[in-house]
Amino acid sequence: MDQNLQDSRAGLSDAENRNAGASQQRAPILAVRASPRTKPSNYPPIFAERMAGRTKRPLGDLFALANFGVNLTMLAPGAASALQHQHSKQDEFVYVVSGELTLVSGLDTYSMSAGMCVGFPASGASHHLENRSPNDASYIEIGDRSGGDEVSYPADDLAAERDGDGWRFTHKNGEPY
Repeated sequence: MDQNLQDSRAGLSDAENRNAGASQQRAPILAVRASPRTKPSNYPPIFAERMAGRTKRPLGDLFALANFGVNLTMLAPGAASALQHQHSKQDEFVYVVSGELTLVSGLDTYSMSAGMCVGFPASGASHHLENRSPNDASYIEIGDRSGGDEVSYPADDLAAERDGDGWRFTHKNGEPY
């Protein structure tokens, strides 16, 4: 992100950043030069540490996209994209830009390489990506920003709900973290 844009958006919420400059067209950018997300993970700390080696560059926010998000994400060797999860309302799409990734979907695993893509309809199988290779891998992820979306995490004591203020995480029994 250029320094002027970065400075002008400092201290704003994600929603304010998405809406900042919505009426003006941004010039094209080189995606790999976009600033990484300032907070590496929204998960509670006990889960966030498992996202080590993941770098997200929120591209959609740079263009004030409000209806869907676009991230360029890099996974270092041994890193994971997310905890195994399933959205109730949000569709997701992934396109592998470089490297090799392993898709874990339900009980199945699939090898993915540059040029391959996959989609995850709302309420479909739980999923996440892992970099089991010795090299960095990157992918574009696209997902809508449906209000009221709920996320289940079958392997972890975690639940999430998207409201007007972003994601709210709780234990599966509803107790907050």
